[in-house]
Amino acid sequence: MKKTFFASDFHLGIDGRLPAAERERQVVRWLDAVAPEAEAIYLIGDLFEFWFEYKTVIPKGFTRFLGKLAEVRDAGIPVHVFTGNHDLWMFGYFEAEFGIPVYRKPIQFELGGKQFFVGHGDGLGPNDLGYKRMKKVFTHPFSQWLFNWFHPDLGMRLAGYSSQKSRDAMPPEERAWMGEQKEWLLQYCDRKIDQGIEPDYFIFGHRHLPIDWRLKNGRSRYVNLGEWMFANSYAVFDGVELELRFFEREGEAVRNVAQA
Repeated sequence: MKKTFFASDFHLGIDGRLPAAERERQVVRWLDAVAPEAEAIYLIGDLFEFWFEYKTVIPKGFTRFLGKLAEVRDAGIPVHVFTGNHDLWMFGYFEAEFGIPVYRKPIQFELGGKQFFVGHGDGLGPNDLGYKRMKKVFTHPFSQWLFNWFHPDLGMRLAGYSSQKSRDAMPPEERAWMGEQKEWLLQYCDRKIDQGIEPDYFIFGHRHLPIDWRLKNGRSRYVNLGEWMFANSYAVFDGVELELRFFEREGEAVRNVAQA
């Protein structure tokens, strides 16, 4: 049986463990590796460090990645993209150019008899109130119209500065596992369970930490896909089980689920 792959937080355009250009090549190698056995590929947000689609302009760069997406789609493999907090300004280019649907909110679907609840994860859970307010501003049509009038060179420079300031402001303790009571996406999953929403898998990105955690109902699992600036983590569903893996490096997830 073919497999379904999930990855998020490539953050193409900014350096990490590898320079940005080399990480883009690495993502392309990953797509080459998984495509032959892929039933579908889900890319769960923050594919770019910043992305804004002007009416006739898209950001410079990412040629290898975008070309590989076109190649994968031309081969008949479904690809699904979610917006993240760094690339929420997608306005139709992926749909028109690649035939790739773009989702702005979490979706729930069935796959191989299992239920999946999938989204990027930004703005969910009880915390991050400042970002929730800012997201309303960023997604408001007037804000988007106003930003559209900036010259792309100025717009990209402003966005890059804002992104770096936000990254620098993240406390070091938030980069590590904070405990079951403080992980806000885990709390979000538990609240969904309380509301009667109990998929087999809640799959998110955004947290930048690979996590595989069985939730309080004893059946559902919260899986965070991690990121590609350092971890190169992703998930694969083989029709029976979902597993976190690492590409071209060793890695370890935070988990309370026994490994196969």
